[in-house]
Amino acid sequence: GAPGTGKTETVLQLGKKTGRPIFQVNISEIRSKWVGESEKNVQELFNKYDSIVKAKNVCPILFFNEADAVISKRSNNVDDAVDKMENTIQNILLQAMENLSGIMIATTNLTNNMDSAFERRFLYKICFDKPTIETRAHIWQSMLPNLSSEEANNLAKEYDFSGGQIENIARHYAIDNVLHGECENRLERLCAYSEGEQFEKKECHKIGFV
Repeated sequence: GAPGTGKTETVLQLGKKTGRPIFQVNISEIRSKWVGESEKNVQELFNKYDSIVKAKNVCPILFFNEADAVISKRSNNVDDAVDKMENTIQNILLQAMENLSGIMIATTNLTNNMDSAFERRFLYKICFDKPTIETRAHIWQSMLPNLSSEEANNLAKEYDFSGGQIENIARHYAIDNVLHGECENRLERLCAYSEGEQFEKKECHKIGFV
């Protein structure tokens, strides 16, 4: 699903609801510039998770957040050293998933780029869509309880935001209130923040001497 649609939060809530610890993987720490180290790191990661599973009464969740880098389509360029290393890492990961005794969850924004071998190994594939107008209105009110139903509905209809984007705006609004006090025209200020949230980055011209 798209960023801010609740993928990570869902995993955290699953862990909280079921009393399972979250064993979160930092993908950047797996990779190494040294030949053979990255592959070794992947194998050690799964060995460590396996030992935790055996030590715990409740099975923890192995969580690959933003896993695009490791579950994307494998390269056919076997002559390139980097691509060759990435393919090796993915092959080790696929084998480890095959032998996994536990629960593994991965999130990705780029579902169309997922390698078919990884797709087959995930029992459930869940698409996180952007919230509907009704859901967006509920999110607005949950983030900003002082909003009236009419204000929340107006914001929900006007801006096609994800839950994460609405949370960003609510944080801006809360900080602004702390720094400058409560604003009389609340809706106007929220609309201003919303416009900023959906601002598209335009091309910048370089500054220099001619």
